[in-house]
Amino acid sequence: MAVTRPVTRFATLLAAGSLVLSGAIQAYAQEPAAAAAPKAALDVELNGLAPSQKGCMMTFVALNTLPQDITKVSFELAFFNDKNAVDKITVLDFRELPQGKKRVRQFDMPNVKCEAVTRVLINDTPACEGPDKGECMKGLVTRSQVSIPFEG
Repeated sequence: MAVTRPVTRFATLLAAGSLVLSGAIQAYAQEPAAAAAPKAALDVELNGLAPSQKGCMMTFVALNTLPQDITKVSFELAFFNDKNAVDKITVLDFRELPQGKKRVRQFDMPNVKCEAVTRVLINDTPACEGPDKGECMKGLVTRSQVSIPFEG
């Protein structure tokens, strides 16, 4: 009888451990499925700044994961200086952004010195054709691959 009790306890512990492990495996298996469905967004990345003959060449990478194509979009950008003051506001035409496709857009900004820009802000989307009204700004996600912040 003394042998039966440790075997019973071992079997109970083994069964309990198996249930815990099974639950953990199921929870882990469900996490990637939730992560695989990204939130619909309009991702715009400030990818590069380079001095040019006119001023500053700015490179952006845009990815539209909204539910539909964007047939035309433009962004109003504000450029800040080292005193945190707005130096320039301009509208850049990003043209069409097909759903699910990355697009690179370059703009040569006249009379802008790259080294003087300390922050860039997407202030508005004056044109956003395709999605419902307001969806371009609502879904906007910004990031920067350069040393200055890029906000939206």
